[in-house]
Amino acid sequence: MNRNAGVAVAGKRDMVHAASAGRNMTSILTEKLDGVVRLTLNRPDSLNAFTDEMHLLLRAQLEEARDDDTCRAILLTGAGRGFCAGQDLGDRDPRKMDGPPDLSHTIETFYNPLIRLIRSIEKPVVCAVNGVAAGAGANIALNCDIVFAARSAKFIQAFSKIGLIPDSGGTWHLPRLVGEARAKALIMTAEPLMAEEAERIGMIYKCVDDDALAGEASALAERLAKGATFGLGLAKRALNASSSNTFDQQIDLERDLQREAGRSPDYAEGVTAFMEKRAPDFTGKP
Repeated sequence: MNRNAGVAVAGKRDMVHAASAGRNMTSILTEKLDGVVRLTLNRPDSLNAFTDEMHLLLRAQLEEARDDDTCRAILLTGAGRGFCAGQDLGDRDPRKMDGPPDLSHTIETFYNPLIRLIRSIEKPVVCAVNGVAAGAGANIALNCDIVFAARSAKFIQAFSKIGLIPDSGGTWHLPRLVGEARAKALIMTAEPLMAEEAERIGMIYKCVDDDALAGEASALAERLAKGATFGLGLAKRALNASSSNTFDQQIDLERDLQREAGRSPDYAEGVTAFMEKRAPDFTGKP
């Protein structure tokens, strides 16, 4: 599979190589098609490791997709042979600094805003992990709503190899997805977890053959984009709240969000289409 090219599909493509103030900003590629915004991490020579500029570009593109009414779903993937190797350590090399770095500043300035944004966007966010996902790269993938991975892909909590702890939500997601025992082992040993095993233990949605990854992830993103995306966004909001809510709080939230969903044009269209035995034409509008 040519992971740089992505999946070939019919229709007009609007490829945006973002540029501003004369700066080359192709570390994030943006493609818009049929209600889906596809964002590709594009530093393949460094396994798409994050720089500060790349963080800002990705956040800007995610915010634009969030605010774009024509965007109904988002697909995140990587160029080349890896999804993302996490932080570019060359930018945080202690040998080039006057003293120890304050990594909390990096997290607070770049990683935490990014993962909060991904989780707060009330549109489906699909991730296609096309190769190694290491460190923060693995955890950024796990913050997405639905995660596909190529069979050759692997997830590595690489932090312990350099004396760090998982960030980008890793210590929150892993115990909930795979249980405390496996989470501790993955974090402390930094052993690679292959995509097939990640699917088996429930860490990701689906492992697919390498040459099928782009097609399957894109097809699902396009299907979701044609769905009742207002309701999908409300469901995402409810799921995000469920980990901290009591049962009573959660069912009260379900009541309140269902009120919003029931007043939406998509509900009216869905019921009408069901009664008329035809396919619904959802708009995703509140």
